[in-house]
Amino acid sequence: MARKRTQNKKTVKKRRKKAKFKFLYVNGKLRLSDLLLVVILLSLLFVQFIKWSGVNNNTQMTKIEDVKKEEFVEKIAPIAQDEQRKYHIFASITIAQAALESNWGQSELATQYYNLFGVKSDTGGLMTTKEYVNGQWIVVRARFAIYQSWRESIEQHTALFVDGTSWDSSHYQAVLSADNYVEAAQALQQRGYATDPNYAQKLISLIKTYNLDKYDNN
Repeated sequence: MARKRTQNKKTVKKRRKKAKFKFLYVNGKLRLSDLLLVVILLSLLFVQFIKWSGVNNNTQMTKIEDVKKEEFVEKIAPIAQDEQRKYHIFASITIAQAALESNWGQSELATQYYNLFGVKSDTGGLMTTKEYVNGQWIVVRARFAIYQSWRESIEQHTALFVDGTSWDSSHYQAVLSADNYVEAAQALQQRGYATDPNYAQKLISLIKTYNLDKYDNN
């Protein structure tokens, strides 16, 4: 009996030695709990990678957009400053209007027709645009003026303020006589320059965000 017990103890020890644990496997069998843990960890790593890639891509896109905006301002700022010296229309207002209405020179009107301010013309190019009518935005097709350069577009834009409308030659006098860009933006709103009810605030926000008022000191 003693010998039999000894043999049984040896058999148990051998079995314990054979029952080796390995990650994902026990005695050659796949452990589902470990596999699930691996899947979860890999999923978390993948999510983090996607987020990291997205942040990097967004940052890169923002940098590209900022470069385009800077290039646009550099191109038209000297022209806007020339108009300010001649007619006292704040350069910051001209730049902000051009940026807002042409999407920083990227709109179809700006790239094809050099039309920065959405000026319409009976004989111009036919395009689709949005207008704020009766409290809502609607899509309309209209003809827009065609210019030979952005300079010509800006000069014609200034001429509107200087010469006024066909029914009122002093219609935009308050824009020209404003003491600062805030007053000029508000005057544009009050004189019905744009259909957008938030037009003045958008101009002011652009000028503050991109420090466009620095071009007023010339």
